[in-house]
Amino acid sequence: MLDKIVIANRGEIALRILRACKEMGIKTVAVHSTADNNLKHVLLADETVCIGPPPSSESYLNMPAIISAAEVTDSVAIHPGYGFLSENADFAERVETSGFIFIGPPASSIREMGDKVAAIRAMKAAGVPTVPGSDGPLGDNAEDNLRIAREIGYPVIIKAAGGGGGRGMRVVHAEASLVAAITVTQAEARAAFGNEVVYMEKFLETPRHVEFQVLADNHGNAVHLGERDCSMQRRHQKVVEEAPAPGITEEQRARIGERCVRACQEMGYRSAGTFEFLYQDDEFYFIEMNTRLQVEHPVTEMITGVDIVREQLRIAAGEPLSVTQDEVRFHGHAIECRINAEDPKTFMPSPGMVTLWHPPGGPGIRVESHLYSGYKVPPFYDSMIGKIISHGADRDTAIARMRNALSEIVIEGIRTNVPLHQEIFQHAAFQAGGTDIHYLEKRLGL
Repeated sequence: MLDKIVIANRGEIALRILRACKEMGIKTVAVHSTADNNLKHVLLADETVCIGPPPSSESYLNMPAIISAAEVTDSVAIHPGYGFLSENADFAERVETSGFIFIGPPASSIREMGDKVAAIRAMKAAGVPTVPGSDGPLGDNAEDNLRIAREIGYPVIIKAAGGGGGRGMRVVHAEASLVAAITVTQAEARAAFGNEVVYMEKFLETPRHVEFQVLADNHGNAVHLGERDCSMQRRHQKVVEEAPAPGITEEQRARIGERCVRACQEMGYRSAGTFEFLYQDDEFYFIEMNTRLQVEHPVTEMITGVDIVREQLRIAAGEPLSVTQDEVRFHGHAIECRINAEDPKTFMPSPGMVTLWHPPGGPGIRVESHLYSGYKVPPFYDSMIGKIISHGADRDTAIARMRNALSEIVIEGIRTNVPLHQEIFQHAAFQAGGTDIHYLEKRLGL
């Protein structure tokens, strides 16, 4: 097993990784910015290394500093968590060439899945259903592009091959707007991602966001851990996630999950990964693969009993998966609420001192957070400060337990989006399940 690893992240995910390492007897090195001296995982790690000032570009995105930290502490591996450098193929490559283990997929897989056009081609080859589209980059011939759009049928969406997180997209409802939309999206993609390649897909108007969790090792083994529904979103950012997805049948789960597993095996994938789909009219359409640990991984852990971070560490150490597909069982229902330090109405960030922190408890409640009374939330990073996860024998029980948890949580000194979550859990549409990705924005009038 790995002797010592660098945790190249911050906040709740860094603490989550540290806890898994402690369970497994792995020593930890917390790298941190000068703004994060008092983070909980920094205080608990075996060793710490300050890697730079508060701006992410000078600390958590500073590849040489992170690799140097691994060198001076005699670490053997680096876990990137999510965000920051977790899906940076160059970083994964530099970690490996520097003689360390990257706790994640090969750089080649990150690179292939990071290019949306290449990812779609790989999925088609593996039999994974994809959105009807251009099947490759759009060229400069306007007539060809107009013909492709007619064959797909309006509305269509123009997407940047190197995009993600809701950026580099433009919906086109009529032929008259198509050529200009392609040109503008290419320019935006070139400026934002350094890659002006764009492609075209059918725009699904009322889809749900359903994703499949996978694990793959270095021995050709791969499994899926079922699906999650992440449709409750605001500006392409997930707010509430749950597993399993309401209304998805066991036959659908087995069919799509098996194809995701096959895709992993065919591309030589390893570690944890997530296949993201749009789901509409009982059909799945692949949109992208996230080649990292997901924020919402706890809901899958709660219904399967599989510790996904532990599996990542085992895989990185060369061990086989601890479960086979036949051994994966699904128990009950789990829901996660992302707790952000932000105004619940305007969504403006709310950094500052947490004067009182009281986490919720009770049956089926799990809290993932680095908060403590007296902790000062810095203004330099993402506003997420924790996650509450509820689990119950069925969805209604999970909802009831989450309502209780949201009423118990106490965070004073800063504003949070807890009131927004409390409101969502009163919505009849959410209680019924199966809302589409536009539901929350429409409800909020955005």
